[in-house]
Amino acid sequence: MAATTSFLHMRPPPSIFQISKLLGSIVKKKHYATALSLWKRAHSSGFTPSTVTLNILINCYCRIGQMDFAFSMLGKILKYGNQPDIITLTTFMKGLCINNMVGEALDFHDYLLAKRFQLNEVSYNTLINGLCKSGQIRAAIKLLNTMKRGVLKPSVVTYNTVIDGLCKYGLANEARDLCSEMIHEGIPPNIVTYNSLIYGFSSVGQWQEVIQLLNEMVLNDINPDVYTFNILVDAFGKEGRITEVHAVLAMMMKCDKRPNVVTYNTLMDGKMRRVDEALDLFKEMRCKNLIPDLVTYNSLIDGLCKSGRISYVQDLIHEMLDNGYSPNLVTYNILLDAFCKRQQLEEAIALYKQVEGQGVQPNLHTYSILIDGLCKGGRLGTALKMFHNLLINGYCQDARIYNIMINGLCAEGLFDDAINLLSKMKENGCFPDSVTYETLIRALLGKGENEKGKKLLLEMVARGLLKR
Repeated sequence: MAATTSFLHMRPPPSIFQISKLLGSIVKKKHYATALSLWKRAHSSGFTPSTVTLNILINCYCRIGQMDFAFSMLGKILKYGNQPDIITLTTFMKGLCINNMVGEALDFHDYLLAKRFQLNEVSYNTLINGLCKSGQIRAAIKLLNTMKRGVLKPSVVTYNTVIDGLCKYGLANEARDLCSEMIHEGIPPNIVTYNSLIYGFSSVGQWQEVIQLLNEMVLNDINPDVYTFNILVDAFGKEGRITEVHAVLAMMMKCDKRPNVVTYNTLMDGKMRRVDEALDLFKEMRCKNLIPDLVTYNSLIDGLCKSGRISYVQDLIHEMLDNGYSPNLVTYNILLDAFCKRQQLEEAIALYKQVEGQGVQPNLHTYSILIDGLCKGGRLGTALKMFHNLLINGYCQDARIYNIMINGLCAEGLFDDAINLLSKMKENGCFPDSVTYETLIRALLGKGENEKGKKLLLEMVARGLLKR
């Protein structure tokens, strides 16, 4: 940082073009806070931003989730008598999407059209991508159709984005129809289109469609890439079809496509019940000079923990750190689960405190693991305290956490407390599911509380959670 700030005190002083160029290079390295800090120093030294500078700052604020500051930059563009350009508008749209404000991004799109701003293909693709990633596939299709009726026609990138979204939400047949429509519009599918469709059909086991797609690729002179083969390896692996996995790997080598880290991660994930084979694959990776990533380490740590070989885990974590990877929340959740299952509750609580101390935000899965472990380990009071803190912090809408606590109370014979918690659950607007009722009914009937169990059974039927 010192070197970059000294740049501001050069004689003659740098131009705003040079400052913007430096800011841009810092942003390319994803050092958004550093870029913002540098600009604050530049601004206090009397430098006036250009539209390019402001676009860079808008991007920084969007990337760190400070949308209010991003919009204040838009105000400064107008203050300096300039009009926001297409880069500014697209950056805003992308910022809203990556900050889970897709509805606001749509409103912003409508506002821009009303003000007669001209959007380009990148703007539309950005918004369509945001809609697809947030599960709003119908809205994405509607926007695609709007493009088709306008001057700005959708490209293969636009179609691919929607096709991929449809496939990821299990709508492969609709994606296939959209691909046919794309071809009819004179836009040939590319490798990205085919990979999305192959993923969509293989994930639902429609292998005839997959074979047909692979044949189409050959006819269209499109060669499968590593990603294509990885999709097939993953799908066959999940179905336990090891013979087909080996056949795909053989075909991969025949096509002169080398397995990458993702391929090995997929193979390891499919062999986690046979941890020795996964460790052999890990050694093979290193022999081929493939650097393991965080997914690789987490898969191995999970397999070692589940096979009871926790003594090996510490060495793996040290290696992971040496390779520049810090444990993430997935890593911590795996270790917490292992400690809880082995009733090493003190170690689990210490790890949980370490996670919080390192600024890693636990998620619902973290709390579920820990509360379940505390309940099963005879630490009901500690579990209840953590549970109530969760409710205070806004986790009162998820049935899973209630179910764990209700099961813990029932296991201790505290049926009235469990039933009261069911009432509290309803008061908080969280709908009990079949697991909630089954846990309570099984416990009540097991202790001869037949009337209470029968009452809950009738309630379960009335809510449509059990067929008569």
